[in-house]
Amino acid sequence: MSRVPAAVGAVATRRTFSRLALAVALALGAGHATAQQAYADSVPPPQDVKYPGTVTIHVDASDTVQGIFRVKQTMPVKAGALTLLYPQWIPGDHSPTGPIAMLAGLKLSANGQPLKWLRDKYNVYAFHVDVPEGVSSLDVEFQYLSGRTESEGYEITDRMMDMEWSKVALYPAGYYTRGITYAASMTLPKGWKFGTALETAKQTGDTVTFKPVTFNNLVDSPVYAGQFFKRVDLNPGGDAPVYLDVFADAPKFLEINAEQEKAHRNLVTQAVKLFGSHHYDHYDFLFSLSDQMGGNGTEHHQSSEDGLDADYFTAWKEAAPGRDLLAHEYVHSWNGKFRRPADLWTPNFNVPMGDSLLWVYEGQTQYWGYVLTARAGLWSAQEFRDALAMTAANYERNRPGFQWRTLTDTTNDATIARRSSLPYRSWQMSEEYYSGGQMMWLEVDAKLRALTRDGKSLDDFARAFFGVDNGSYVTKTYTFDDVVAALNSVAPYDWAGFLKAHVDTLEPPLQNGLAATGWKLVYTEQESDFEKQYNSRQQPSRHLYNFAWSIGLTMADKGVINDVRWNGPAFKAGVSTGATVVAVNGEDYSSDALKSAITAAKNSKTPIQLLLKYQGGYRTVSVDYHDGLQYPHLVRVNGTPDYLSEIIAPRK
Repeated sequence: MSRVPAAVGAVATRRTFSRLALAVALALGAGHATAQQAYADSVPPPQDVKYPGTVTIHVDASDTVQGIFRVKQTMPVKAGALTLLYPQWIPGDHSPTGPIAMLAGLKLSANGQPLKWLRDKYNVYAFHVDVPEGVSSLDVEFQYLSGRTESEGYEITDRMMDMEWSKVALYPAGYYTRGITYAASMTLPKGWKFGTALETAKQTGDTVTFKPVTFNNLVDSPVYAGQFFKRVDLNPGGDAPVYLDVFADAPKFLEINAEQEKAHRNLVTQAVKLFGSHHYDHYDFLFSLSDQMGGNGTEHHQSSEDGLDADYFTAWKEAAPGRDLLAHEYVHSWNGKFRRPADLWTPNFNVPMGDSLLWVYEGQTQYWGYVLTARAGLWSAQEFRDALAMTAANYERNRPGFQWRTLTDTTNDATIARRSSLPYRSWQMSEEYYSGGQMMWLEVDAKLRALTRDGKSLDDFARAFFGVDNGSYVTKTYTFDDVVAALNSVAPYDWAGFLKAHVDTLEPPLQNGLAATGWKLVYTEQESDFEKQYNSRQQPSRHLYNFAWSIGLTMADKGVINDVRWNGPAFKAGVSTGATVVAVNGEDYSSDALKSAITAAKNSKTPIQLLLKYQGGYRTVSVDYHDGLQYPHLVRVNGTPDYLSEIIAPRK
């Protein structure tokens, strides 16, 4: 059960009371109920006490055609006012993205009689009901209507599903979620197999009943299920089982050869060697391979939701991009679920989360995700370097937004943009704490090695910071000062100043880590094999044509422009995101035609002519660019220590 030190819980509770106290003060100052008072919702704040009794919940998830999850709950209650909450702040999303719009058909009843409910005036996630005298249990029914179009994202198809309990459950307000016990069950489509971190109590036909858990653990334990399934033991003989639960669109996509299986087992071995511990008694990679259900990646303490293309195994040599997903989500069991920023821990799923340290939570996880993918052999050393080169190039040429935003400010993006499309991503930026944080932690690793003459590294920080309390499931929170102290314990330095110079200042030095590890970024006219694969396997259009580092455009199929680099050559010519390139220098558009035009302009003073279609009109723009095609690569800096190769070497 996830817990947090009492002091942290007290802070969260005081914040809630302060908000309510402010509303009361405003009302008293006015001498009567004013409009200002009404802005405060009437939801009871969470208290760290045990909820009396066990809530039962059953989800009928058998409707693969219409995608309707039918929910029935029964919860013990007592007479008086009761508020039910639908989870709003979703762990892993770092934002208030609970899909309340998909809840429908809500009915409350007791002793067979319907009860009237009222949604809170200012909190659409809260439902109020008055429980009559003599009532000891409340029955709740509703439907969760999953997305039925590709743009909405499928959660269930005719072959598999991903069910998250946060989307199909209500819970009583006024309690920490760790104090509410749920007994969950579900009905699967006929003959389907399932995977989850929950433990099974019994199964009768297609209905499975799970052992009771607290609500926070239920939400942390999604269920994958499907028609075509394979389970692979990734830690045979280990003290804590780790399984790869694979669900595929067809049986042929479940074929895993010995080399692939070994690399996935190496991932577990290398992660445990890195951290020197684990904080689960079993772990399940819930892995969907589908061209319908789409990609996914969400961390949990004892499992992860992972989704990639159907041909993940069968097109292995052409599909290196994306193979860092499993490593990234696995690292989160240590970094994010066990160790968690203090402002990101909340007592329930309707108290706002603070995201200020996501450059540790996600940034260092992004770093270790790449490194462990290479150490395990899921990537070759060259694939690792090519992936890192693309990341580095973004922060050298394609993120001018650091002129007005800091890395820390981008930790708000999960709430600001909620991962929606942006017209000018390079200027607006979006969740740069992932890859920008990764680049910073690369420099930290190099600095630790240099300070200790290659005696210590970020591995030592990871073991000391995330690897403590082996076997413990109790969430251990941290602050900025805790991160600084842990770095100083590895090698004394002005780590507070170093970190602030990277996360709290404009135009941070995110390129320094490459030189410090013995490599540099160069550009050539040839894409790396990794980038070719990356560009050809993008969803949903399946292709990305990347000219970001040259004329400053990225494009989807059929010439649709999906991003324009702010103040880049195309931007200065007046090119807009959303336009379609119809012709290049008088010829029908194709990616090859644009490449040829960029190459030809290198030895000419003549601008590149683009015919654009946008909002029903056509216009021609002249892009004054003459530096040729530009694709990033890493090359060694002779005479310097090759820390980068040391970083990705497997640990013995």
